[in-house]
Amino acid sequence: MKIERFSMRKLALPLASAMGLAIATCPAAAQQGGSVGLRDSVPIGSNGLCEAQIQSPRAGEGLFDRRYLIICRDAAAPVGMLQVLGSSDMDAAYARVTSADAQCRDGDIGERPLGLSGTRGYLCSAPDTGIERMVIVGSAGNRTYAASGLAVYDDALRIGLSTLATDRLVDGTVDVPLTQAGGSQAFARAQAEAISAEIALNEAYRRSNAGNFAEAAEFFTASASALQGNSATEALLNAALQQSNLGNFREAGTLFLQAAPQAANDPILARLARNFQAVDALNRGRAVEVIQILDTPLPELTESLDATLQLQIDNALSERLSAEQGNAIAGVASNLSLLERAQLLDGQSRYLRASALRQMGQIDAAQAALLSAQSDIVAVRDGRVVSILWLRAQILAELAEIEERRGNLAGAEDLHLQAVNVLESNYPGSPALLSARAQLAGLLARTGREDEAISVYRQLVSNADSKPASSLRSQLAPYFEILGKRAGNEQAAADMFAASQLLLRPGLAQTQAVLARELSAGSDEASQLFRQALNLNRAIEVMRGNVAQAALVPEATPGAAADLAAKREQLDQLRQLQLGVQQQLAAYPRYRVVSDDRMELGDLQDVLHDGEAYLKLVMLGDDVYAIYAQKGVATAYPVAASADDIGVMVDRLRDSIAIEEAGQTITYPFEIATARDLYKAIFGPVDANLANVTELVFEPDGAMLRLPANLLVMDDASVATYAARVEDPAADPYDFRGTAWLGRAMQITTAVSPSSFRDVRGARASDATGEYLGLGQNLPLAEGLTQASGTRSGIAGERCTWSPLTWGNPIQATELRTAGSILQEGGSGVSILTEGEFTDTHLRAMTDLDEYRIIHFATHGLVTSPEADCPPRPALLTSFGDGDSDGLLSFAEIFDLRLDADLVILSACNTASVGGLTASREAGVATGGDFALDGLVRAFVGAGGRTVVASHWPVPDDYGATGRLISGFFHANSGVSTTEALRQSQLSLMDDADTSHPFYWSAFAVVGDGSIPVRR
Repeated sequence: MKIERFSMRKLALPLASAMGLAIATCPAAAQQGGSVGLRDSVPIGSNGLCEAQIQSPRAGEGLFDRRYLIICRDAAAPVGMLQVLGSSDMDAAYARVTSADAQCRDGDIGERPLGLSGTRGYLCSAPDTGIERMVIVGSAGNRTYAASGLAVYDDALRIGLSTLATDRLVDGTVDVPLTQAGGSQAFARAQAEAISAEIALNEAYRRSNAGNFAEAAEFFTASASALQGNSATEALLNAALQQSNLGNFREAGTLFLQAAPQAANDPILARLARNFQAVDALNRGRAVEVIQILDTPLPELTESLDATLQLQIDNALSERLSAEQGNAIAGVASNLSLLERAQLLDGQSRYLRASALRQMGQIDAAQAALLSAQSDIVAVRDGRVVSILWLRAQILAELAEIEERRGNLAGAEDLHLQAVNVLESNYPGSPALLSARAQLAGLLARTGREDEAISVYRQLVSNADSKPASSLRSQLAPYFEILGKRAGNEQAAADMFAASQLLLRPGLAQTQAVLARELSAGSDEASQLFRQALNLNRAIEVMRGNVAQAALVPEATPGAAADLAAKREQLDQLRQLQLGVQQQLAAYPRYRVVSDDRMELGDLQDVLHDGEAYLKLVMLGDDVYAIYAQKGVATAYPVAASADDIGVMVDRLRDSIAIEEAGQTITYPFEIATARDLYKAIFGPVDANLANVTELVFEPDGAMLRLPANLLVMDDASVATYAARVEDPAADPYDFRGTAWLGRAMQITTAVSPSSFRDVRGARASDATGEYLGLGQNLPLAEGLTQASGTRSGIAGERCTWSPLTWGNPIQATELRTAGSILQEGGSGVSILTEGEFTDTHLRAMTDLDEYRIIHFATHGLVTSPEADCPPRPALLTSFGDGDSDGLLSFAEIFDLRLDADLVILSACNTASVGGLTASREAGVATGGDFALDGLVRAFVGAGGRTVVASHWPVPDDYGATGRLISGFFHANSGVSTTEALRQSQLSLMDDADTSHPFYWSAFAVVGDGSIPVRR
């Protein structure tokens, strides 16, 4: 069945957002505006760093008493508490917020909270920890307001009290210590764990409605693990949906399977599961499968909806339903019945059917289904269920698509405006509203009203709050198309550059930014404290996972309860340790400043050196764009090849370089004509500019993340010369001497985002006193041992362990000794560890790794998985050591190393590959993982490597290629940059007939800042 491209234009966010909710229990209208006292989650200040989360009432509290925990970014535990007491007794309030053993004194609280009188301030120290807390007490009317929390979070305490006392959101900047390693997901996770499961479920729906899928996933997951019965299953289904919305389809499928038994026999949950699995199919682009899912009969129990009214409702679901009264239904003070919920879910299913039908080109049937869905929704309480207005907005957007398809442009615009107005009134500032505006702008763009569209898009980009999302790739496609038509216009280039930074990038970008932040204080003590905070953050993430796994063990299992209790205690201890480190970190002003991930195009041009250019590639669906900048020059243009075309060309080039066949790496004559075509497509419009460029910073996207740019061919003459030469049957088809490679003409650095490139370039150089540490040549695995003999592999089952033969072909240490001997000539400190000294246990125990500015691994990299259905866990092969050794230095263990290296060289197989979600989470890294460069490269940056030289395929030993490459690299004169040293070394191989094929010289990519000198 044909699926028209037109109908696929803007599916991702609208449909995923629409199905992020069954029936919201906390309406957005009430949450976004009005009385603060009606909100469960209250923003503190205007810079989004802290929120107050309401707590469930406790025995003995008054009717008007309220308690909130203060959660701030990068703090794994609440940093304070706010209380509202229904009396004016400030002494009693003070007693309630201080511990009996606290040592308190009068303290200066600075600016007084708004709306309070008689305000008092105290500074209290805990005898056991020495952590200093601030206490603020004041009154307003007949109520008392109190705050208690870590003194370094005093801004949050003051602004939080002002917000509660004035009953409105109060602007202000909250100044808190930050590593910026956690991101919004970690912040949401800490918030979800600080509140009751029922409140977390309400908050999850609110964030899902607004399109904040990553944050909603954390709240749903927390609720699913804490609730019981139907509510737990409901939360689990929603968690599965959010993972699908985020593109984590494998994890979504696992969660759907986990929820299936509980959902199958419940009339509401069965509908919820049906709808969410249909959305999952839509997210995967499987419209026909959606129809099949929706046509699957529901369990017999749900066929008579009247009977469902008599079903027993468990306590948790009862609380959820009762939360829908009043605010959830405008002007209606009664609960939604199960019958009404079922009707609304069936309305959702018709909306989903319509979306699938529209994709399949069945416009009339799609419109009929949409109108039917709209009728179903309006029939419930006369359409006054405020909490499903997001779905009404999505139906309006779908109808607008159909009207546009039929040529009724005025009608389509009116429907889009209606959708925007619905969301603006109920979800202001939300991703869902941004999506609706993007759809309106897309209509304007497609109908020739380009200036109006650009105005709307600029506002959208400005208001997007620096939150990259995968869905924005489809939403921004019409904007890029307009700007691409204005090639040569610097304003168009600046607009495209600004919009491009909202697109999801590899997790490596965040890790580079965090490393630069760590190094920014210029103090060893500060840097060590920052590193301690990072390690604690990751340890907390790992322990959270351990607690979740322990909670799944049946209670009847011997020792299960004690194990779970012990892990929870360890988690609490880690959180308290982290709060202490956060307090110390606050002493360094640099760590209290929020870094901006976005840059202006002019800022990037200022960072570039003379003779240096930056080319950023952007793939939106099948369309590809390039943004080019150097000092005084900026342009943006559409690339003359689709994303699929580029993918095909990259695969063809990779297959001619190195392909695994029957366990052997096979090389074929290089596809030089394809390399020329790819160069023309990407770099053709700026070919003349490149004549004056000596350094190129290339930010790849899509398939180009898997290919070094240095092997692209800059002229047609090279192709013609090669073709003429190989017409001679005696000619060597592997001889590519004289080719005008891009890597011959200029130095090339690989970047993953403009801001992370800026940050790494601005980071201080290594303070290491030693020059070089070489590591490699593992010992083969002793007979009778297996990887599973170690206790630390963390791999489920022997089937997912590596064969002993994996250790049987070690890379010889020749290149390490070559590099060491060259550097020793200059009197530099050099160490080389091989064989028995090169073990995972020894490396993890080393305390002087940060004393080497160059660290060089010559060993095998394991970047795939032993079996197809095992998750990849990137690692470097080592010798086996004592104790818990498994002969691998894993992604997580690399992250834990303490480096202070200007340069890390990974002379191993395909070290520029992806990391995978499993490996990232095992390391306590909550973001990224699915991009190339998110594997071993990211791990070494996280450990403290500023620039990493990594390979895109197995590095060859034939003709001494690798040894010659490394020798030439380290023979570079003092002060020569990393990229220039690599280029000079590659030139000698390019000009040798035996090694002129890119297989021998092109594998390495310099990731980070290539201007760092090899030898200082």
